[in-house]
Amino acid sequence: MAILDQQEVPFEGRRHRTQARLRRGIFLIPAAMTSANLLCGYYAVIASLMGSPEDFNHAAKAIGIAIVFDSLDGRIARMTGTNTEFGVQFDSLADVVSFGVAPAILAYAWGVRNVASQVPWVGRLGWLCCLAFLIACAWRLARFNVKGMAPGGSKYFVGMPTPAAAGVIASIVHAFRRDGPLGVGGPLLDLYWSVGWLLLAVALAGLMTSTIRFYSFKDLPWSKKQPGILILLLLILGAVVWVYSEIALLIVACSYAIAGVTLHLIRFLRQRAAVRSASS
Repeated sequence: MAILDQQEVPFEGRRHRTQARLRRGIFLIPAAMTSANLLCGYYAVIASLMGSPEDFNHAAKAIGIAIVFDSLDGRIARMTGTNTEFGVQFDSLADVVSFGVAPAILAYAWGVRNVASQVPWVGRLGWLCCLAFLIACAWRLARFNVKGMAPGGSKYFVGMPTPAAAGVIASIVHAFRRDGPLGVGGPLLDLYWSVGWLLLAVALAGLMTSTIRFYSFKDLPWSKKQPGILILLLLILGAVVWVYSEIALLIVACSYAIAGVTLHLIRFLRQRAAVRSASS
């Protein structure tokens, strides 16, 4: 019996060491996704500074890919049970770069820089508005780390998520690229369009710091069995986005922002109507 015990101990030790190595490897998966998110944000900054129309399109695509990696790292961490406080903070820092610094620089370089060479005050207004977008992004992420989701579960975010705000800027730049289907012709050259573009950046900053609730899609049963028709619809949607990415992504990004504001107004009007009916 003693001989048997002596033979089993090394085997148990090897098994525990194998499990420990496997668990360390699992922790690397969400960290790799976050690093890829950060890489996309860094590339978007470099491409925006390069300044050619094709570089702007590449920067917009990089921000879109960063959104995909950002959605995967947290989901994989929760599915594998490897979510840690370090991962949360690392993800937030990566998001500041990919969804704060990168879209702010892209917004300035694409929508302001050419106009600022002719109208200097637009340049000063541009960096202030883009700075507001960046600060709002950092503010939004810090508030989420402290307060989390909206009360009552994980169904809603408080304020517009930073990837969604960055996605609006990236989708517009991608949709209005020089050789795109909309045929606008690349970076903005008109003063009025440039000012409108800056107002959009400020509006997105306001939505990020607001208390408007935006749907999180976290309550969808992704891990459960789904009907075949749903899988088919998702494949068709993916094909549409792949073939008509400029228009499809623009519609998706803007619709998410508009839907959040619209539902907030509907809830506000209903609450006012309920208060009036209760007081009368």
